[in-house]
Amino acid sequence: MYSDTIAAISTAVGEGGIAIIRVSGPDSIKEVENIFKSKIRLSEAASHTVHYGHIIDPRTKENLEEVLVTVMRAPRSFTTEDVVEISAHGGVISVKRVMDILLQQQVRLAEPGEFTKRAFLNGRIDLSQAEAVIDLIRSKSDRAFSVALKQVEGTLSRKIKDLRHTLVETLAHIEVNIDYPEHDVESLTADFIKDKSRLVMDEIDKLLKTAEEGKILREGITTAIVGRPNVGKSSLLNTLAHDNKAIVTDIPGTTRDVIEEFVTINNIPLKLLDTAGIRETMDVVEQIGVERSKHAVNEADLILLVLNASEPLHPDELELMEQIRGRQCIVIMNKMDLPTQLDMEILHRYYPPELIVPMSVIEQEGIDKLEEAISNLFFSGRIEGGDLTYVSNVRHIALLKKAKASLEDAYEAAEQLIPIDMIQIDVRLAWEQLGEILGEAVGDSLIDQIFSQFCLGK
Repeated sequence: MYSDTIAAISTAVGEGGIAIIRVSGPDSIKEVENIFKSKIRLSEAASHTVHYGHIIDPRTKENLEEVLVTVMRAPRSFTTEDVVEISAHGGVISVKRVMDILLQQQVRLAEPGEFTKRAFLNGRIDLSQAEAVIDLIRSKSDRAFSVALKQVEGTLSRKIKDLRHTLVETLAHIEVNIDYPEHDVESLTADFIKDKSRLVMDEIDKLLKTAEEGKILREGITTAIVGRPNVGKSSLLNTLAHDNKAIVTDIPGTTRDVIEEFVTINNIPLKLLDTAGIRETMDVVEQIGVERSKHAVNEADLILLVLNASEPLHPDELELMEQIRGRQCIVIMNKMDLPTQLDMEILHRYYPPELIVPMSVIEQEGIDKLEEAISNLFFSGRIEGGDLTYVSNVRHIALLKKAKASLEDAYEAAEQLIPIDMIQIDVRLAWEQLGEILGEAVGDSLIDQIFSQFCLGK
């Protein structure tokens, strides 16, 4: 437990109905009581109760703000410490007045993520659950939120603990066999070690199979909308974003830079990049935009190649299709409301029919087909639901791969009938690597790095 008391604003700064200031630490109740005037003393209040009153200046007794104060006594709080939450009016000035007077007490401003860090260090949650909190905050789709919520609730933690329990049992049998070689405990043999190693490796494989989809749900798919000028790229962005984010005109070269927008399609978050039309140009500013477009294409996970179906394929488009051959790409045949002049035979040389989507952005036709094509390309038509545990954190993925490699070494050693005390080293290493996912035996620098990514007040 910490010896000092911290405070921070836990709601977004700005105008709103309510702003919440969170205080946590051994003296949180006493310090808030010093500046709170009500019919009841907070030191006498029961846990998880709400009290009406005013924040006052303890020197002048002037009322500074009308508030509701919630008391949560240790250990029944998020940090397992005494926690007080002050609900004030959601204005910049009102919150500033409360924070200023609060920080004049024996209270310091919390560091980013320090409330969650205290919850972890005080044993309320493990490190994987703490990391899931930031994923919960940053979720860009309902499915991403659900995945993060399951991790906060401990689905991944329980899975990892089960795998570590299997390895602990294996280590225990190895220890007994080493200490008492005259006793063949449960017929401990190389086959037994191989069976246990294979069991855990198979479960790790199941988790790693979700990694790609989990990272997509967590970070989104970087999607570049590319094509020649005036094929409808900006109109497509505006349609998918349900807003006029990009300027749309009949003048070629209107889009001079890369425009970013987050959208959600079929519960899949996309980071859309509307790029400048790729063409040869003498305009210096447009040239810069074209170069940035090419860079965006190189960095994208998905390319939406927009073509004008009412015109024959242009040499620039054929060159572009050659450049992006082999990349994850969906072709959008826009302007299908006009007579079609595009040569489908040439197009089919580059892309199968399922990756070619006929659309009319101006008529709002074909959007559902585009959504289906994106879903099919990345999730085989659907995102798994139910109790599937997704792994989305890069650190977790790396540690799972290391643990699997250690178990592969143990399996190979058992096959070669290497002495079991040598095999024990690899099994224990896998057990420790899985433990790092939960935050066991991790350094302070890693913990500080993880929690520094959090916002203040969380």
